[in-house]
Amino acid sequence: MQLTIQNLTKTYKNGVKAIDDLSIEIGTGMFGLLGPNGAGKSSLMRTIATLQSPDSGTITFGDIDVLKDKMELRKILGYLPQSFGVYPKMSAEALLDYFATLKGVSSKVERKALVKEVLEITNLYDVRRKNVAGYSGGMKQRFGIAQLLLNNPRLIIVDEPTAGLDPAERNRFLNVLREVGTNCTVIFSTHIVEDVKELCNEMAILNGGRILKHTTPLEATKEIEDQIWTKVIQRDELEDIEKNHNMLSANYNTDNSLNIRVYNAENPGDGFEKTIPQLDDVYFIALKKDESVEAVSA
Repeated sequence: MQLTIQNLTKTYKNGVKAIDDLSIEIGTGMFGLLGPNGAGKSSLMRTIATLQSPDSGTITFGDIDVLKDKMELRKILGYLPQSFGVYPKMSAEALLDYFATLKGVSSKVERKALVKEVLEITNLYDVRRKNVAGYSGGMKQRFGIAQLLLNNPRLIIVDEPTAGLDPAERNRFLNVLREVGTNCTVIFSTHIVEDVKELCNEMAILNGGRILKHTTPLEATKEIEDQIWTKVIQRDELEDIEKNHNMLSANYNTDNSLNIRVYNAENPGDGFEKTIPQLDDVYFIALKKDESVEAVSA
């Protein structure tokens, strides 16, 4: 099933235009929505999930008109918001059984089998009797995936799910999401480039409520082959480099020197070496181009 969004716009009462005439098509598989904080990712996710209405535009998922028939979408929707909320002092097993009841699974035997299945998928079966309130951050996120799987969703939306997780928890969460995202449409919203690189077969970069780029991670890096250059500089050279080159990023070495990355069609000069482009480079290039357009239009 395909999610189709056309000319979607949302402006809040304070005048902030969170979604700006946005159009995109998203098919089956893992789709990464990449953008900085405040780019409009959560606003878009909430609108798709029918939690808020846009000012204009259309959203369809398969043959469902999402804005006109919200309940039909909700039947096949799994949504994990950025903040999942406060957990009662109940075991994961009991809480999932309760959620399954709310989702219309009336048979106790069926609920038991379903709860066992989602606990195993999310690697929480061994801690099923522990209170969810006492789970670690990563375990709570995996529990969030478990609860959204209870209705066998065809569309899954996860909003900034790895923010704040330690590396081990992040890897466990991504592995779970990778497993459940093979046969449905999963929109994975994040500001962490590495998450998209590891997980998604398709991606878009969002800023200012607009899609800056819609591509695949592989195609995106291929587009800038032979155009990314690196050089080691001293800290006092940084200002001059920033002024004279299209610098994308800089990272400190142990001796306080800097590894810089520059975007340029040709060798920028002495000391620069061609390097393999990364998805981070694509992201920074898109944002810098958008800043330039905004500056001109302003």
